[in-house]
Amino acid sequence: MNLAQRYHDIILAIGDGTGASDSLLHVHAGMAVLLLARLITGKSLATPIPFLIVCVAELFNEIMDRLSFGSWRVMDTSLDVLNTLFWPFVLMIGLRIRRLRDHRSEPPRAPDRAEDMPA
Repeated sequence: MNLAQRYHDIILAIGDGTGASDSLLHVHAGMAVLLLARLITGKSLATPIPFLIVCVAELFNEIMDRLSFGSWRVMDTSLDVLNTLFWPFVLMIGLRIRRLRDHRSEPPRAPDRAEDMPA
């Protein structure tokens, strides 16, 4: 059995074991990978790095599906990508907007060091 088929069998076992639909599993996988990427990289969810890691993980998943099935299944692949990336993308954009809004509302800070003070 090749790697792609073993990967596909594991994914099917997860779906069968949880009873969750493929779409729901993609939503949960996207969020789980996002949080793991945040923990491993130490980067804020407002930065693109954790989201890009989710994109790479989803690309890997779809390539493995392609190798397992022998052809692209465009409708299935499109829905998988949408379900996996939607909430991580919304979260990243929302946190970026909040960061910008909070940054604009902060009053100017006083210099921390004597050499930063104007002469």
